[in-house]
Formats: sequence, structure tokens, C-alpha cells
Amino acid sequence: MAEFTVRLGTPAGEIVTRTVEALAANEARTRLEREGFKVFAVTAPKAEGVASLTRGGGAGGRGRVKANDFLLFNQQLAALLRAGIPILQAITMLRRRATSPRLRAVLENVEEAIRGGAALSQAFAAQGATFPRIYTASILAGERSGALDEVLSRYVNYMRRSVGLRRKIRGALAYPTFLLFACLAMVIFLTTFVVPRMSELFVGFGNNLPTITRIVLALSNWMTGNVFWFAPLLIIVVAGSFLWSRTPPGRLMIDRFMLRLPLVGRLLVQMTTAQASRSMATLLAGGITIVESWEIAAESITNLELRRRSSAVLPLIREGRSFTESLEDANWMPALAMDMIGIGERSGSLREMLDEVATFYDAESEVKLEQLTTTLEPAILVFMGGVVVLILLAIYLPIIQSISNGPMTH
Repeated sequence: MAEFTVRLGTPAGEIVTRTVEALAANEARTRLEREGFKVFAVTAPKAEGVASLTRGGGAGGRGRVKANDFLLFNQQLAALLRAGIPILQAITMLRRRATSPRLRAVLENVEEAIRGGAALSQAFAAQGATFPRIYTASILAGERSGALDEVLSRYVNYMRRSVGLRRKIRGALAYPTFLLFACLAMVIFLTTFVVPRMSELFVGFGNNLPTITRIVLALSNWMTGNVFWFAPLLIIVVAGSFLWSRTPPGRLMIDRFMLRLPLVGRLLVQMTTAQASRSMATLLAGGITIVESWEIAAESITNLELRRRSSAVLPLIREGRSFTESLEDANWMPALAMDMIGIGERSGSLREMLDEVATFYDAESEVKLEQLTTTLEPAILVFMGGVVVLILLAIYLPIIQSISNGPMTH
């Protein structure tokens, strides 16, 4: 028997999408009409399985919709579906109200696909990389179970936590980043503007200048004398490093380096554990298998080194090993998370335990993030103060020595 996606009208007047098993499309249509449903369209999935359907590749994959716009859209869509509004009508209403031109254009494509008889999950999947795989997989799970509004509500909660965590990270790192740039600007200003003007005072000192003053003056003279080629070279190096970091080898090397940093590496592992656990729990709640859930959840891992290690999990599960044993071979999740997942798998409550793991490591990540920022801020301030003191010593030490030694002789 094959699975068919059917758009039908219920006796209560609702238009829903369901997945039914039948030998042929005509058989599915006849059976549903006999049960009192009005069948609008019967389509066979273009590919087998959730992972295949949500792999993307449509013409709409020109970049994802902004997270805040996407969150608002899903909140409104879930509310409309709970109120009994048909899917096509709900999409049309949200398209007209969308303030994001990108989201409005995508919803136009989705609306056209639904009018052509496609299921909502197929319409979203046809937009390529615009929508995350976890989203299209959740929609498909909701269609199969007939509880699309509930699945959307769970996904909205998932997105709220993800967006909230990103906001906390940006907020926590904003001040240290500002201090770092302020420090860099201050050093450039002192060495290229202040020190050259003060150096005229040191002409009569000859070789009697303190070592620290000679070093600072040499650095200042080099920077001011080579600024016309050094500045473009610096810009080229920064731009080249940025472009290299966007390539897969560059990203992989940087991600590996980040994992080795004190505090930062542990924070990244905890955040990734929470993200992967919550993604998988969301998919399992929709009735998706463990294999497909982990395949999709692993794609949400942003650190390429951790994603590379996670790729070893799927073959082991398919060989018949338990999910917990397969994760242990990946060798990156914290021991406590592995213990909790193992208990959940053995007790038959894996989804609930994954939710607990995500909640626990979200809280741990917030603590580690606070520790990181409270360590960075004083470190940057101390560095700034040290640089300022060093330059001031270089400027005023010769003057102090000349005063203590009496008038200079020429």
C-alpha cells in the first residue's frame, strides 16, 4: 500500500489535509467519500519519508525569512487554524497582512501550490531552503496526525526559545564587543595622532630615551609612515579572512578552534545539546521516527565539527543499535545529557526526557554565558588600561627623567 496526501472537506465544513494508505488514488477517494468526506485532491508524495520531502530544492530557496517575521507568521497561522479557518484562507489572510516583502513573496508561491492541490507541507518544502527542514517535517507530521494546529503551537514554542536565546547571546556579547573596538580605536588614535606630536619634545634626548619610549615611538613612526599601504593591506586581510571563514573548510577550522577555547567550548557544547534535543523532541512529538528526527535535528547544529561527529549516529541506529549508544559514539554530548537520554529511551519517554535535557542545558547555557561575559569585560578593561598606561609611560617617563636629572645640556 502507498501513502496519499488528501485535501478534503469534513462534514463540519472544515477543509483539512490528511495522509491515508490505499492501493491507488481512486480507492482512497472512494473510501473517504463513502465515509462522508468531500475530496478535493488526492496526491502521492513525490518522495518517500519525511527527510526526502523536506530536503528542499525549489525555486524559492533564495534565503530564509527573518526569524522574527517567521515567528509572528507561525503564531498567527496557529491561531487561525485553532479558530477553524481553512488553510488556504489562512495563508491568503497572512499573505495580505505580511509586512516582510520576502515573506509575502514566499506565501504567494505557497498559496499557488495549495490552490493547485498540493498539501501545505509540500507547498512549504517546494520553497527550498527558505524554511528549515524541522519546520516542513513538523507540518507533515501535523497533516498525518490531523492535529496541525497543535504541531504548529509546539513549533512556535520551539522558535520562541531559539529566538530568545539568540537575543540573549547578542545582548551579552554587545558590550564586550564595543569595548574591544573602543580599545582598538584608542590605540590607533594614540599611536598615530598623540605620540607623533609628543615625539618633537624628545628630539634633544638622543639615545637617552627609555626603552619603552623608543619602542612606542618606533611603532608610531612605522604606522604613520606606512599607513597608505598598511591600511589597504589590513582591509584585504580582514575581508579575505571573513570570506575564508564562510567556506566549509574555513568554518570547520574555526568551529574546531572555538571548541578548544576555555569557557567558550563548553558553552557551545551546552547550547548545541539544548538545540538538538529540543529540535528532536519537537519532531518526535509530531510522530516522526527517531531516525528521521535525528537526521533533521542534526542539520540544526551550527557548529560544523559537532555536526560532523553527529553524522556517525544515523548509520549506527540503522544497524540496530540504540539511540543512546549511537550518541555515545558521536562523543560530544555531556555525560549528564547522555544519562538522561538513556533513561528516557529505556523507559519509553524519550521525547519528554529530551525536553528536560533542552530545558536544563538552556539554563546551564545562560549561566555559562554570564560567566563568559563577566570574564571578558574586566579582561578587556584591564587590557585597555594597560595599553593606556604603557603609552602614557612612554610619553611622560623621559620628561620625568629630565626633570629629576636637572636641565639638559646640549
